[in-house]
Amino acid sequence: MIHIVAAGPVIPNYGTAHGCIANDNAMFCTTWIREHWHDTLEPALVQHVWLTAIAVGIGFAIAFAFALLAHRFGWLAPTFSAFSAFLYTIPSIALFQLLVPVTGITVTTIEIGLVGYTLLILFSNTLAGLRSVPPEVIEAARGMGLTQFQILRRVELPLAFPAISAGIRIGVVTTISLATVAAYITPYGLGKPIFDGLQINYRTEYVVAGLLAIALALVADGVLVIVQRRLTPWRRATA
Repeated sequence: MIHIVAAGPVIPNYGTAHGCIANDNAMFCTTWIREHWHDTLEPALVQHVWLTAIAVGIGFAIAFAFALLAHRFGWLAPTFSAFSAFLYTIPSIALFQLLVPVTGITVTTIEIGLVGYTLLILFSNTLAGLRSVPPEVIEAARGMGLTQFQILRRVELPLAFPAISAGIRIGVVTTISLATVAAYITPYGLGKPIFDGLQINYRTEYVVAGLLAIALALVADGVLVIVQRRLTPWRRATA
């Protein structure tokens, strides 16, 4: 006589369900989190950090270079501002889809889109910071015999740093948010478990992945605030 042992419901890609995993409507299943932290959540979190770091790094390099040029050649400011504003107004999904025929369904497609969204914020804040330096301070630096490059490095950039740092903070938080949407094109980052969980209607997966994205944004912003305060001690002294 053969005895058939009844098994729990099967959730796609996760094997036979048991415990709170068997409850499709579980909002926060700690069993699933423990079992899939290393193979699902942790890799997605690391990927999300890299997506954000690369996008903001490249975006800042481009925006910073054009901000320096625009600070010297005023006519460039409205041109680059209009271009970056145009990119910023394109809906994220539409921009990623427009890039697919050119760069394919790859991480490169995601990064190009994310870089484009950082330009307006980083460029505007960097240029505003440079333009906020009092002219009399620059004149005093010239009177001390400093060259144009020395004035930029020793006077303008330190005084513009708070505005630049604020732009980086906004850029990082914005990029973390947009990177989750990018998983619609390429399964990469925290957007992947969010979309996977929504597809199979498994709440724990997309709720936890969403919370991780929020936590990442909060932690990144907090770290940048600490860095800004460490690099601008004179602002704490006058506060």
